[in-house]
Parts: sequence; C-alpha cells; structure tokens
Amino acid sequence: MNKSELLHWLQDEYRGWEALLDQIGPAHMDRPGVNGDWSMKDLIAHLNGWQSVLVSRFQSAQRGEAEPPLPWPPQLQMDTEINAWIYETNRERSVSEVLDETHQAFQQLLATIGSLPEDVRIEEEWHLVWIGDQRFSTSEFFDHFHDDHEPDVRAWLAG
Repeated sequence: MNKSELLHWLQDEYRGWEALLDQIGPAHMDRPGVNGDWSMKDLIAHLNGWQSVLVSRFQSAQRGEAEPPLPWPPQLQMDTEINAWIYETNRERSVSEVLDETHQAFQQLLATIGSLPEDVRIEEEWHLVWIGDQRFSTSEFFDHFHDDHEPDVRAWLAG
C-alpha cells in the first residue's frame, strides 16, 4: 500500500462515518443507550479522545520530537479509567463541538499522512505507518468503531 492508497482508504472510511452520523442526525446524538448509558455523542467523544492521542503522537514523531504528554492524568493506566475520564471531560460539551472535533482530528490525520514522504513504509493489513522505529495505526479510529461499537450503534438505530 502506498500513501495515496492509504489516504483514499481513510477518506472512504470517513465518508461511511459521516453517512452514519447523518443517519442518526444531531437531534438524536444525545439520546442515551447506544453503548450502555452512553449516547452517540459520548461514543464519538470517546473515539475522539483516543484519536487525538494518535494524531499528536504521529505528528511529534514526524517532527522528530518526543511523545507529547497524554491528555488524561498520568495515574490513569487502565482503559476503563481513561474512558471514564474521557466521558467526564466531554459529557457537558455540545454535540456540535464533539462533531467538529471529529472532523478536525480526521483532517489533521489526513494532513499528517499527506506530508509524509512518498516512500513511507505502510503495512497494508493494519494500515500501519512507520516513522523510524515507531508505528502508527492510522485505522485505529475506524477499526475500534467497527469492531467494538458499530454493532451496538446499529442495534440502537434499529430499536
């Protein structure tokens, strides 16, 4: 896989994501029950929280800088603790703020990949981009959504 193929794949995935969000509509984004008590807005904020870490780490590696600090308190180590922190940090935000953040993070990811050299090493199976000895799963947002959350979202939409 080359850089342009990766960018095309990500853009296709994002179009599918936007279609799903359009299907739900802003009026239903705050409705709980998508994933336990979480609303769709909460789920998007959860995905954004992890995506922002990926993008900032990716950008730092590209600039040859050390990894940036994580946005959550350093004593949080378990995913469940981090996810709870992400939820609490974002639960009062508006749907439009959370959706804007998703769009911005995706645009930052595309720009970061777009600025890489044409001969960047990319592993097709997991959409891994290598910068030196560091690898970045550029599909993490979508893979996590498809594997861990999409069935719940689809069931919620059908219900």
